[in-house]
Amino acid sequence: MASFTSKELAFIFGIIGNIISFLVFLAPVPTFYTIWKKKSSKGFQSIPYSVAFFSASLLLYYGFLKTNAYMIVSINGIGCVIEAIYLLIYLIYAPNKAKIFTMKLIIVFNVGGLGLITAVSLVAFKGSKRVSFVGWVCAIFTIAVFAAPLSIMRRVIRTKSVEYMPFTLSFFLTLCATTWFFYGFFVRDYYIALPNVLGFLFGIAQMILYLIYKNAKKVDETKLDHELEPPNKNIEKNMNSIEEAAIERESPSK
Repeated sequence: MASFTSKELAFIFGIIGNIISFLVFLAPVPTFYTIWKKKSSKGFQSIPYSVAFFSASLLLYYGFLKTNAYMIVSINGIGCVIEAIYLLIYLIYAPNKAKIFTMKLIIVFNVGGLGLITAVSLVAFKGSKRVSFVGWVCAIFTIAVFAAPLSIMRRVIRTKSVEYMPFTLSFFLTLCATTWFFYGFFVRDYYIALPNVLGFLFGIAQMILYLIYKNAKKVDETKLDHELEPPNKNIEKNMNSIEEAAIERESPSK
């Protein structure tokens, strides 16, 4: 039986991680095809793509700071391009208020947030300490992103409906977290490995919930109106009310 060194295993899991992550980055393509076909992004929200763009940009910077982190640089470089294209399409077809709100998100995350992290890392830290600082920031942000589906899991439990949590997406996100954990483990990069442990656990929890509730009788949501907002037809619209409220607050009074 062939045995592999840690370097070879890291390369294998890095390649697999790149492939799976690329497929995950492509998951919203049907959504943007719909936007392009309708010539309007009304009804969709840009927060997930702004966050994904910031996450990929941050990890790309971290990859550049590390030595020989080609796997991290490659997939996050591709991710930045893909998310930038999504945001560009969204902006082209967005109503004016949503367009302004999305531009502000990009400025806050990728200009303000990434710029501040870059400036602090360059001014306050040197060498390995700089890598550690950015690594911790990446790890904390990744954990926050992995924790985001908790609200959807709660909705699944309360409504006994998996409409908001597709099994395929949960499966690929779990697989993605698993491969990147092993990559981080074999290259001894615990800023990559440890957050993906949480991603794996959340992914497993989502798939278990799916198996429990996939054939369950859906609760009449009118009975939950005092506790839950009316459900969206599309999982990607779950934060529409948040974004629309923010846009309305920013629009000038007439």
